[in-house]
Amino acid sequence: MDASIIGWKHLTFGKREHDDAESMIVEAVRGALEDAEIEAKDIDRIFLGTLNAGMVYQDFPASLVLQADEAFRFKPATRVENACATGSAAIHAGLAAIRARDARIVLVVGVEKMTAVSASAVGDLLMKASYAKEERAQYDSFAGLFGQIADQYFGRFGDQSDPLARIAAKNHRNGAVNPFAHIRKDLGYEFCSTVSERNPLVVGPLRRTDCSPVSDGAAAIVLADTDTAATRKKSVAFRAAVQVNDFLPMSRRDMTQLEGCSEAWRQALVEAAVNLDDLSLVETHDCFTIAELMQYEAMALTAYGEGRRAIDEGWVEKTGRLPVNPSGGLKAKGHPVGATGVSMHIMAAMQALGVAGDMQIPGATLTGVFNMGGAGVANYASILEAVRAS
Repeated sequence: MDASIIGWKHLTFGKREHDDAESMIVEAVRGALEDAEIEAKDIDRIFLGTLNAGMVYQDFPASLVLQADEAFRFKPATRVENACATGSAAIHAGLAAIRARDARIVLVVGVEKMTAVSASAVGDLLMKASYAKEERAQYDSFAGLFGQIADQYFGRFGDQSDPLARIAAKNHRNGAVNPFAHIRKDLGYEFCSTVSERNPLVVGPLRRTDCSPVSDGAAAIVLADTDTAATRKKSVAFRAAVQVNDFLPMSRRDMTQLEGCSEAWRQALVEAAVNLDDLSLVETHDCFTIAELMQYEAMALTAYGEGRRAIDEGWVEKTGRLPVNPSGGLKAKGHPVGATGVSMHIMAAMQALGVAGDMQIPGATLTGVFNMGGAGVANYASILEAVRAS
């Protein structure tokens, strides 16, 4: 690829009561510029990712980036949206601008303010990212939709409640040492595996610990072309960046497998000229634990229907064959929709540079990212490699 990440800023995810989308954008942008040692006047294009869908009244948000620095005035700024993969979509827009030589340095921001409305309202608004003609009448939220996916998967391959609890426990254990995470507590396997007043069944076989939290947050990165990146203090290059879209209606797909995810990973590994075993770790889209389980199969870590082996046999632990979500994933880190894809790339870039602190996988070199919009509809896979560290 011909672009690299040269700086970033990641806000702590959670219920940010005193922040709105604008204040989070400003904080993330200023921090990313400082980290990249870039001034606002040096930015050629701006891409801002947010779903919104009615969670906040303010729409048309791209020019809110200009609130961070007057030198942004008159620069092109564009909003990008692709459901839960919105952050990665904004990154891809930035990569495309650099590849087309329309820009040398691009600012990408992802943001979401989700807690300004009730949890039930969030559930209803997120259903706009489903095939509303069919699925809104069947499910009242994405939890209901993924509950049905889990039911179908369990029906074909048997009860998977135990591996789902192990995935939740792994990600909360990892998230406990992530300073950016919404939930920084090791909940333990016993809690995650036991239905209780504090961990009730939400829908179908999914417990509360199987579902990512509703979070506020923002993250920003600075992308630069190869020549510019070569002059910077740190650079993490894209070995691959692939987008694959599948049919929107679930009724047109076999929902016991994520075929779009599988195709995105296949193309990304070919583009990067590597095998899955060459990756040091993967940050993947565990909006629900069943999604992570099925993604083990989609990335060909295990055979179809055998995803539980990866968690049961410890392959995806920090010390395993392919650590998955050493950041805690969406499950612990949180899932502020527009910020998620940007966050995942920052987590992977930190690992590649060896600056991930207590999250660090020793000796990490090549790092993978998979970000998914909808129920396996918009699929983005990236492979990152450090060029230099600060």
